[in-house]
Amino acid sequence: MKISMIAAMSTNRVIGINNDLPWHLPDDFKFFQTKTKGHHVLMGRKNYESLPAKFRPLPNRTNLIITKNEKYQAENTHIFHSLENAIEYAEINGEQELFIIGGGEIYKLALPYTDTIYLTEVNASLNGHAYFPIFDKQIFKEIQRSHHATDEQHLYSFDYVTYHKKVSEKKMYECL
Repeated sequence: MKISMIAAMSTNRVIGINNDLPWHLPDDFKFFQTKTKGHHVLMGRKNYESLPAKFRPLPNRTNLIITKNEKYQAENTHIFHSLENAIEYAEINGEQELFIIGGGEIYKLALPYTDTIYLTEVNASLNGHAYFPIFDKQIFKEIQRSHHATDEQHLYSFDYVTYHKKVSEKKMYECL
């Protein structure tokens, strides 16, 4: 099973502020929906609760939530208390590509397991409380980049960037 992260971050690594996104980028929302539709999506409890009520759980996806709260419940989701158990669940259920969708702590925990990062790099430095982790670009090689200019619906320009973990680094992580 392939494990992928999908996120949008500003030039200063911000991914969120006050449990919300610091931008409105409709085309990035469409990209997220298209990429993750029909897949298992793994997120932290705070990230799940930050979703607008009408999108909880995310439709047309199997929602996996990681929380330390042993009593936490959310309808039509699967609750886990470790990243490894959530990953195992997705694999046992035949998932081909599991998507890690945040927040900052979950991205950091999942980085060693990640094969691909789909990162929307927003060309702005913004204030925030949640950050995407720093990752080694010697381990994750950029394999694709597509630019999106500003327009009437997008205040900031951004790039869709795909990073793929080098095979030799993948083997190293498997040994840990």
